[in-house]
Amino acid sequence: MTRARSLTLFWLVPVAMVLWLYGCATYTPAELPPPPPPPPAAPPIPPVSLPAPTPTPKHVTASWYGPGLDGHVTSTGETYNQNSMTAASKTLPIGSHVIVTNPKNGRSVEVRINDRGPHVRGRSLDLSKKAASKLGITDKGVSRVEITPAPPKHHAQEARAEEAHEHVPLSQPSPSAVASPASVPSPAVSDSHI
Repeated sequence: MTRARSLTLFWLVPVAMVLWLYGCATYTPAELPPPPPPPPAAPPIPPVSLPAPTPTPKHVTASWYGPGLDGHVTSTGETYNQNSMTAASKTLPIGSHVIVTNPKNGRSVEVRINDRGPHVRGRSLDLSKKAASKLGITDKGVSRVEITPAPPKHHAQEARAEEAHEHVPLSQPSPSAVASPASVPSPAVSDSHI
């Protein structure tokens, strides 16, 4: 090969490679089509409302208390009134409401738990004299009963009815200082407390 030809190849090969690399570096591919639109969103699923579970009644032994303790202070600090619809329980939350049913005669009452007791082994509930009388257990003194949580909507009505029949102390605070029973929430009773 001649010297001129080898010089031409010597310069031609690197120049061709540089042009080739430059062409690759500046190559822009054809524009891609835009991505397809997202699929339409599925309509929202409406919430399903399930009925509230029916509480299972619990069978307990109940007694009643009244004459000797009427006027004494309860665990809540209120004065015990044997003519109110209240009860004492060892386990139910103070302020909660339960429905007590005498299975022998089918009578039921709603009571508010306002004290701790009974303090006798084997008993779970001490009813006020009025509640026991309505259930028909005052003569026997002790009876098996069924208890279930009371629906919350009854609490305010029960408290207003009870307030109308309760003993009123001689010195009363002004009406504006006393909270109405409807404005004071009552603790809920669940099946786990019964």
